[in-house]
Amino acid sequence: MEGGIHGGADESAFRECFSLAWKNPYVLRLAFSAGIGGLLFGYDTGVISGALLYIREDFKTVDRETWLQEMIVSMAVAGAIVGAAIGGWANDKFGRRSAILMADFLFLIGAIIMAAAPNPSLIVIGRVFVGLGVGMASMTAPLYISEASPAKIRGALVSTNGFLITGGQFLSYLINLGFTDVKGTWRWMLGIAGVPAFLQFILMFTLPESPRWLYRKVCMNVFNINSGAWM
Repeated sequence: MEGGIHGGADESAFRECFSLAWKNPYVLRLAFSAGIGGLLFGYDTGVISGALLYIREDFKTVDRETWLQEMIVSMAVAGAIVGAAIGGWANDKFGRRSAILMADFLFLIGAIIMAAAPNPSLIVIGRVFVGLGVGMASMTAPLYISEASPAKIRGALVSTNGFLITGGQFLSYLINLGFTDVKGTWRWMLGIAGVPAFLQFILMFTLPESPRWLYRKVCMNVFNINSGAWM
């Protein structure tokens, strides 16, 4: 029964998840494709800690003015707050998949701006764009996965988003280490974040819209038609 207590459901969910993934890898591909939004979130929060060291070396004003350092770090968070708010509206208006595509576009634009930034001001602007994308993706990705997943393994698949958040943080530290002695250091660290955003943008075109969102839109259209007929 709905809402009843199901003994052993938690421990069996992951077994069913891997079993279903083996029989139908499309479901797992859907979860990981949408979960790249979590990877972007984790990468963005982790990469700036290493990149900022080299930004300070290239721009002496950033090294002297601590408020500029704080702006570079915090503007992504500020953008994420706005992005999450906009994401709620975009999810309802355009659909979950479209919201993820918009988030990828914003993140890609932000990564390009930061990688090519000739001054600290453009780095801040790039961080705002990245934050907007992160905010939209962080609230849309788990929503899309939960609505497009089979009920029995929904919890296990949604957890891939959290797994990819921490995976993105770990990846950012590896990228920071890998580009430490490369010319352009922080530009590579910040710009390479556009690669998973572009990858997700392509992958999302191969995935369907959330069935729950489609059902809701159909019901709303039917209701509007019926309401108009009675007027």
